[in-house]
Amino acid sequence: MKFTYYGHSCFAVESEGKKFLFDPFVSGNELAKGKVDVEKIEADYIFASHGHFDHVADLVSIATRTGSKLFAAYEVVSWAQAQGVRNAHPLNFGSTKFDFGKLHFVPAAHSSSLPDGSYGGNPGGFILKLNEGNFYYSGDTSLSAEMQMIPHYGKLNFALLPIGGNFTMDTDDAVVAAGLIKCDKIIGLHYDTFGYIKIDHAAAIEKFRAVGKELILPEIGMTIEL
Repeated sequence: MKFTYYGHSCFAVESEGKKFLFDPFVSGNELAKGKVDVEKIEADYIFASHGHFDHVADLVSIATRTGSKLFAAYEVVSWAQAQGVRNAHPLNFGSTKFDFGKLHFVPAAHSSSLPDGSYGGNPGGFILKLNEGNFYYSGDTSLSAEMQMIPHYGKLNFALLPIGGNFTMDTDDAVVAAGLIKCDKIIGLHYDTFGYIKIDHAAAIEKFRAVGKELILPEIGMTIEL
């Protein structure tokens, strides 16, 4: 699988020629300027963990341009459809099989409102079980006992967790979360974008290394093999 980081919590995973894009927020991210061209981002599927602007700002433009299929809470899907998105599948917490594999939409401890101020439904995370492997994206969340259920869905090849603190888990809590989900390869998200969530990269990496886990902090625009 290939992983491409677009900044903040926006990333894509490519598997067997299919592109899975998560939480599209590029055009409003100062750190992504000059590094990512949002008009060139391609996707077959888009996943929105919740409705906050820093997770859906470019959702409608990418979805309508590419014709990709959107997966999100019912309320987020309804908001997107009202703006012209035609290919969408509403979710609530649960598990469903699709052409690409199995999808689990799982709880996140956060909030969710849409850019227009309307209710964004339940915030969540995604577990994707693909032929090439399994991964978990927690979405924006604090450390939660719900994470103890994640291994029930299968062994993870990697996981994506927020590490910036203030609005989500910080690095210390993410280390605990990695233990709960029984995953040794973690990609950090939701850090540095705003003043509240700036982190010490070297210190964060060392905290994971100290417990035998790997924290990956890719440069914006970078693609890596996983």
